[in-house]
Amino acid sequence: MELIPLSGIDASMIDLVGGKAAGLGEMIKAGERVPDGFCVTVEPYRSGQLPERELAAAYQRLGGGRVAVRSSATAEDLPEASFAGQQDTYLNVEGAGELIDAVRRCWGSLFTERAVAYRAAAGIADAAMAVVVQRMIDPVAAGVLFTANPITGCRTEMVVDAAPGLGTAVVEGSVVPDHYVLGEDAPIAADPSGCLDADQLGRLRAAGKRLRRHFGSPQDVEWAIDADGTLWLLQSRPVTTLFPQPPDTGDTRLYLEIGHVQGMLRPCTPMGVSLLKTGAALWFEAAGARVDRRDPLPRLVPIGGRLYFDVTDFVRNKGMRGRLGPSLEIYGPRVQNAVRHMLDDPRFAPRPGLPFNHRSAIRGTLRLLPVVVAGVVSSLANPARGRARAFRGVAEIKRLLTPPGESATAAERLRWVIEDSHRPIMSIDMHGILGPLSAGMIAGTIPAALLNGVATEEELGTVLGGMPYNVTTRMDLELWHLSVRAREHRDLFLGTPPEQLAAAYFAGELPDVGMAGFLQEYGMRAAAEVDVGVPHWDEDPAPLFATIANYLRVEDPEQAPDRRFAAAAARAEAMIVTLSRRARRRRPVRGRLAVFFLRRSRELTGLREIGKFAWLPAIQAARRQLLLVGADLAARGLLERAGDIMFLTLGEAREAVQNGADQRRLAAARRAEHERELRRTAVPGALLSDGTDVETLAPVPPAQDGVLTGMAGAAGRATGRARVIRDPQGARIEPGEILVAPTTDPGWTPLFLTAAGLVTETGSQVAHGPTVAREYGIPAVICVRDATREITTGQLITIDGVAGTVRLEPE
Repeated sequence: MELIPLSGIDASMIDLVGGKAAGLGEMIKAGERVPDGFCVTVEPYRSGQLPERELAAAYQRLGGGRVAVRSSATAEDLPEASFAGQQDTYLNVEGAGELIDAVRRCWGSLFTERAVAYRAAAGIADAAMAVVVQRMIDPVAAGVLFTANPITGCRTEMVVDAAPGLGTAVVEGSVVPDHYVLGEDAPIAADPSGCLDADQLGRLRAAGKRLRRHFGSPQDVEWAIDADGTLWLLQSRPVTTLFPQPPDTGDTRLYLEIGHVQGMLRPCTPMGVSLLKTGAALWFEAAGARVDRRDPLPRLVPIGGRLYFDVTDFVRNKGMRGRLGPSLEIYGPRVQNAVRHMLDDPRFAPRPGLPFNHRSAIRGTLRLLPVVVAGVVSSLANPARGRARAFRGVAEIKRLLTPPGESATAAERLRWVIEDSHRPIMSIDMHGILGPLSAGMIAGTIPAALLNGVATEEELGTVLGGMPYNVTTRMDLELWHLSVRAREHRDLFLGTPPEQLAAAYFAGELPDVGMAGFLQEYGMRAAAEVDVGVPHWDEDPAPLFATIANYLRVEDPEQAPDRRFAAAAARAEAMIVTLSRRARRRRPVRGRLAVFFLRRSRELTGLREIGKFAWLPAIQAARRQLLLVGADLAARGLLERAGDIMFLTLGEAREAVQNGADQRRLAAARRAEHERELRRTAVPGALLSDGTDVETLAPVPPAQDGVLTGMAGAAGRATGRARVIRDPQGARIEPGEILVAPTTDPGWTPLFLTAAGLVTETGSQVAHGPTVAREYGIPAVICVRDATREITTGQLITIDGVAGTVRLEPE
């Protein structure tokens, strides 16, 4: 089938006619007014033979005259990729000869540099080209209609850009269009000087509602109005850039993204969210709270795979709303300002009632407080004993993890994951870990208050450098020692891609540099390691080999990570002596107290990573069991492959195991959605239930030329070449470069040991990235919006970890 009338096309034919033609056919079937035309299918393109005689005949049946010739690639106008402007359109084509030439040029546009790059970025390997031919409309006005606000993400607003004449001027950006923002049902007041009146805008809004309802998602619509006032719809495709909308609760809700606080911006798998909630339920039950096992954490909502916390009831609480601003400092200034902006929104006006069950809160406090207080006091009194207790707790949790044996059934393995995998870690005091950990956090924060006006932020930050007893720091230094052992094989480790080194390691073909022992201790770690759906280093050590290669490039002995760490520790000890003298001279009592906590900080604050570290063996053990369950389901034809189980919830996996539910289609759809979200580069920190990115509503502070503003992360200043890295997998950073990343968690921190500084787009001062940066003695600036786009690899930048600024230096 080489030529098809548009009226004979529907969405099921997309592989034959491409995305644009499929959309036009669907609009015609829905009763919308679309210019008459036909489609040259992909069959002539695939065979390389254009049926010129049939094309000329179809053109004559259309009435001849002027036509529009538009590309309709099979990878175009899809829910995950619009390909807007990537292929060619030719207007006012007249005559069979011109038409044939335009169709051939549309074919060629599939291989322009921009189209090839777009497909690569969208993860689309192959595409074929169909071509749409339509009668030309002579518009008095034309433009674009978005059925959701593309700037704010709001689904209850539509945006119209219009200009006199052809709509291509709007699409190409060659004119300043009339801009209209239309509320869902609000009265329309048109600008008398604009090219559209209220009636025309109303008809556009009504058409937008119909198309959104028909296609089931927000649409980007091209339209034209002719001299008779007739509205023609020329194209409708999904708006692919919008962040997914929160679930509909029938009420306006406010959500805060919590993953970036811990350095995790990538989407979490459905199984990762499910296991997180199930494990948390055990802790809440241990604390005396009543939870609904169907959803133990209803305020923790996955949106686009990211973890958001519903803060609506806290914002609406009269007693708590005033305290929200300071408590949100860990989110950074942008999110903090956005939430403050929402306090003036009438939808979040104060309401009576507490946002939690006060009986559960009191019961949990009475159980938890004595245990924590006792642990904090004893740890401050004897830090060495507190540390020993914390590390014994880690060992005890590992000892209590007893997964099913080799003969266990899939049902037994899944039951263990659900009921037992997290039980050891979710004790009320985590087997003695919580007290020392809390003591370290207290000791690390109190000196700032006691030394206010006596010590600067930079001096206090220096005290936190080279912090001992941090399991993540210890891990990174152990990896450095592996690289020292690898020096005699330097050419092998530098000249072989990390993926090949990982394969050679598993095949037993690599020199022994101690990797087996390292993985025995740290194999449960990785970027996004709290997600059970993510392969950890014991499965894929390629990132470790990439880091070893980075370390082997260090030629200056003084830049060796162990020496840098020791130097940071020496500066910290010297600073404590300096501050001790100064504080005792100015404020004798508070000074002595401050020095006490500074000393205790050096002995206990490094434990801040130990809580998560203790949790990871449970995640690792659960992952191994889930993959065995997945293999069983794949063998039974209920999943395509074992790893697809990570795109189910625990309940959905149980349905497959116990009742034989075929989950192949569901898992495949979830996997595809997850892979699309992995390519998303921007995630809203604060989100409304109508899809609005709250940061777009808050006032934007004035920008300085050549300066990007963020938030202080780790004290110090550094000038160097930027290295922009969006994924630590196989990443390379030269010694002395400044790492610029979307976010960082412990899986990124091995890169810190050779970096001169750190810049991230998200995070908080207590997150893993800036914490480890402080301990390594390198400056860090966090919460720099669009840093990975504003800064390019090789660009000379200066970062100030106290002021929270990044200066783009002239060359």
